[in-house]
Amino acid sequence: MKQTITSIIKSKGVKKLSMITAYDALFARLFDQEVDMILVGDSLNMSFAGQDDTLSIGMDQMLYHTKAVCNGAPNTFIICDMPFGTYVNEMTALKNAILVYHKTKADAIKIEGGKEKAKIIKYLTQNSIAVVGHIGLLPQNVRSEGGYKIKGKNEQNISSLIEDAKAVENAGAFMLIVEGVKPQAAKAITDAVNIPVVGIGAGIDTDGQVLVWSDMLGFFEEFKPKFVRQYLDGASLVKKSIKKFVSDIEEKKFPSYEETY
Repeated sequence: MKQTITSIIKSKGVKKLSMITAYDALFARLFDQEVDMILVGDSLNMSFAGQDDTLSIGMDQMLYHTKAVCNGAPNTFIICDMPFGTYVNEMTALKNAILVYHKTKADAIKIEGGKEKAKIIKYLTQNSIAVVGHIGLLPQNVRSEGGYKIKGKNEQNISSLIEDAKAVENAGAFMLIVEGVKPQAAKAITDAVNIPVVGIGAGIDTDGQVLVWSDMLGFFEEFKPKFVRQYLDGASLVKKSIKKFVSDIEEKKFPSYEETY
């Protein structure tokens, strides 16, 4: 049965939530009903488009991929990542969020930021937009922070993260993603709010986990983040299959009589 906002919230303390990214209908169909939620992450700008970071992707691309994922996974809760620059103020955020709802069947949107984004989150939720928050390591801040910085390394930072989490919750977000924080910080955040907290690179004590599909299935070869567990050696399997395909062509083994009209 497809998750709803109500069932997701009720899962806190009862069931660990699973989330995976997807960018197209093909893989979304494979993931449909296998996980609780699918995130159409702006990470596709790196793993799908080959860019160095997530910053250059725009609304048109996110709408295209979100629509495709929704077509492939109609029985799974879908979240659209709002790209950099599309929620700089309340009106801009609402305009772009409405585009997501008009152009796709996404169930919710996700935006990065804590206390400083609470006003925007509140405005969105007051206008019937379901919002997932995102705090901790923020990929869209990579240039302003000079890289990807792990958070929650001291008590002061942990307290600030808890303030962020509570601000996002109080603004109306129904769920929170916490990325790239120390385990003790993630646990403190999870315990401090009543909404589910899904972690990525945040230890085991959150209410659920999310991974980028190409990381967990071993298709992305450039590097492997420390927090990723690979459940499949996807790249090697594909390359092996391609080599066999080429060999069969060269040796006139493909196509066979059975594969010919």
